[in-house]
Amino acid sequence: MKNICVIGGSSGIGLALVKLLAPDHHVFVASRSADSLSGLRCNHIAFDVLTDTLDLSLLPDHLDGFVYAPGSINLRPFSGLKPETFAQDMELNFLAMVRVLQSLAPKLQKSAGASVVLFSTVAVSVGMPFHTSVAAAKGAVEGFARALAAEWAPKIRVNVVAPSLTDTPLANKFLNSEQKMEKAALRHPLKSVGTPEQIAQTAAFLLSDQSAWTTGQVFGVDGGMSRLNLG
Repeated sequence: MKNICVIGGSSGIGLALVKLLAPDHHVFVASRSADSLSGLRCNHIAFDVLTDTLDLSLLPDHLDGFVYAPGSINLRPFSGLKPETFAQDMELNFLAMVRVLQSLAPKLQKSAGASVVLFSTVAVSVGMPFHTSVAAAKGAVEGFARALAAEWAPKIRVNVVAPSLTDTPLANKFLNSEQKMEKAALRHPLKSVGTPEQIAQTAAFLLSDQSAWTTGQVFGVDGGMSRLNLG
């Protein structure tokens, strides 16, 4: 059984991943709330990535997996975005992740073969209007992940999952009606909106030994949006 730390694992994709991992691994969920974790075999640590310092004493001596799941979706025209919004998105999506990952690096180094999984967005590889802030923050994640994968090889693997719009609480305002859901589905070659479980499956694979020869990669789990143009 692996020791895996999931930051932000109480909602959306993070929660779906915890549900996949909990039966077979020692999972430590660091998040603001534990309400959705009831009945799951996992350890909860009260933690807000923007204000708290993670209590390392509540984690095991070594970690085999690390996942950073918090994210934001600020979709507004560039002209209406203040620099403070860019700073907030960068803080949540990138800088907070860097701080937590640096604090956990010694525990990951003690593993026989640890795996780090981070999250990006399809908007980094495909230019989309109104995505400047989140694309900038997640673009930083992708560049960071490739560099860190090179630095930490061969001891620790680092990979990124880049979804398209997924049916999570974070995306609710974009998918909160049948019409919005249908419109979003039609934008994807596979004519559907992603589910948290579909994205979590890829993250679980990257944490497993089945992906032992995979590092420095960005996986587009996006219904084909980043690579296919059906005209």
